[in-house]
Amino acid sequence: MKNPPRAAERPHTIEAFGDRREDPFFYFRDREDPEVMGYIKAENAYTADVMEPWQGLEQEVYADILGRIEQTDMSVPSRYEGYFYYTRTEEGKQYSIVARKRGTLEAAEEVMLDGNEMAAGKKFFAFGVTAVSPDQTRLAYATDTTGYREYRLEIKDLATGALLPDVIEKVGSVVWAEDGETVFYSKEQPKTKRSYQIWRHRLGRPVEKDVLVYEEADERFRVGIAKTLSKRYLVMTMSSGRTSEVRVLEAATPEGEFRTVLPRREGTSYGVSHHGGHFYVRVNDVSRDFRVVRMPVGGGELEEVIAPEAALYVQGMLHFARHGVYLLRHGGLPALRVVEMASGAWHEIAFEEAAFSIGFAGNAEFDTDLLRFGYSSMVTPQATYDYNMVSRERTLLKQQKVLGGYDAAQYVVERLEARSGDGTMAPMTVAYRKGFEKNGKGRALLSGYGSYAIAMDPGFSSSRLALLDRGFAYAIAHIRGGTDLGYSWYEAGKLLRKKNTFDDFEACAERLIEAGFVSPERLVIEGASAGGLLVGAVMNERPELFRAVIAGVPFVDVVSTLEDKTIPLSTTDIDEFGDPEREEFYWYMKSYSPYDNVRETEYPSVYIYTSLNDSQVGYWEPVKWAAKLRKHQRGAGKILLQVNLDAGHGGASGRYDRLKELARCYAFAIAETA
Repeated sequence: MKNPPRAAERPHTIEAFGDRREDPFFYFRDREDPEVMGYIKAENAYTADVMEPWQGLEQEVYADILGRIEQTDMSVPSRYEGYFYYTRTEEGKQYSIVARKRGTLEAAEEVMLDGNEMAAGKKFFAFGVTAVSPDQTRLAYATDTTGYREYRLEIKDLATGALLPDVIEKVGSVVWAEDGETVFYSKEQPKTKRSYQIWRHRLGRPVEKDVLVYEEADERFRVGIAKTLSKRYLVMTMSSGRTSEVRVLEAATPEGEFRTVLPRREGTSYGVSHHGGHFYVRVNDVSRDFRVVRMPVGGGELEEVIAPEAALYVQGMLHFARHGVYLLRHGGLPALRVVEMASGAWHEIAFEEAAFSIGFAGNAEFDTDLLRFGYSSMVTPQATYDYNMVSRERTLLKQQKVLGGYDAAQYVVERLEARSGDGTMAPMTVAYRKGFEKNGKGRALLSGYGSYAIAMDPGFSSSRLALLDRGFAYAIAHIRGGTDLGYSWYEAGKLLRKKNTFDDFEACAERLIEAGFVSPERLVIEGASAGGLLVGAVMNERPELFRAVIAGVPFVDVVSTLEDKTIPLSTTDIDEFGDPEREEFYWYMKSYSPYDNVRETEYPSVYIYTSLNDSQVGYWEPVKWAAKLRKHQRGAGKILLQVNLDAGHGGASGRYDRLKELARCYAFAIAETA
């Protein structure tokens, strides 16, 4: 076996608040430096050498994952203005096909975009936003061919297939005005990739003559543009990690002026929906877990629609012509509340499993009594339903097919709680195959995230069966920093309370051990992006608690990254993690930053994967981290780094390539706990 690569060290000192941080691998940020690319390629070669004995296992796991998937498949068609829109895949092809049928599903198919043809000859390809014009004659769509999430907007004439000359670079959100001739879009700052401007484009006019509608000066804020389900209003949202502001414009008058719904107030976030003569506003002004109020579209007093309640989190809302629907969480479990707009009478849709995931799915029409939602659990494959809000009948439109003879009755799901360091009880959902013995001799993978108000819902993954069928328990930690138990749960795990996230995760690991699922010698943890921050922090604090760590595109160099305001996300992340230019945040962030706290100890085995064109976590963070971990490793644990040279934050763009990357992660977990 090859010797592991050792990175050259170059002195580099960073000073702040009387503190000196030595970073001998700082130079890795320069990808033009031949030594940097040479080192990355050496890491890839070393990882391939170490994992060579596992190739048979990796191929076996890949075949298992692939064998569960219906490779030729189609999404549930979504009806809009006389057409049925859907995406589909074909066996052996990497990318989706975007298509529609007019009037009926028996009509001839119109292929709007074929990702396989568009990706030909490219090392990376991904769709961004797609938006059909109000008269259904044109399609605005964005694509990325580098992995850096730099999207190019183009517009296609759906009748002729010709591309219009209107081409716009580096766009984010895109929406049509109701005249069908005007497009609004957001643009990013080139270096920080912060969406900071909204522009108006008229078809046929040179892009150079587009009109700047809004520019956000506060570097903590991003801007986006959308349209209400009623199609009456364009909605421009400016948001940071703790504050937002919404402005609206009638979609039929694109050259008008946007007006503010509620004034920006630091620490208050809100979102807007439209119905009739009112805007419905989901806002956390009174309760951190949000309430719902309404106000006349012309302005006026607020009227409460859903009052704050203990353990009730208002997560989202939709307003149809005759009904309003609210996505709620009761004590952490999701719920759908349906309200009759005329009478105010409401009911909630009942679900039977102890832990599950639900969400809105493909609701494109306003004048309908059908609500479409998706449902799954850790043992129930993804199902899409139409729910009649009048008759309360639920119609299953499609359930994900799991090939290979899957039987949900052969698997068990449990909901556990773990006592964190401050006494808070953190929930955890665990799935395993029947026959799993809780004698401490089993194997387990514990997954977590805990940032950006993102909930880790216990949904279904057919790929996960590759672990469950090999004797693993798979656990999801619903830790602070996410909205698993509400927005207040999120706020309890950010800024100067970020360490609660790590304490909760460690408590979940200890609870798995205490309950007999696993011993530390056979426990694997995994997290990606901010989840990489999570696993990096806890393995510094408790390296003896884990056998192996899987860290994907990990955000690990917290202080240095957020000090550099030219790096993507560094300005907008201030409201999430804090500003290291303020002393209290500097010392707090430094105390948990994975890279800054690497020490000489016996670390578990670590598999780190990243991509060279990652726009969200610079490739140099995981590369530096791997080099520093190897320098300080005093145990037998492996330090492995895999850098995809042609992808971005989400990894490989082709669906088969992504599954191969996942199979490698699972093979690592299986081999390390054998």
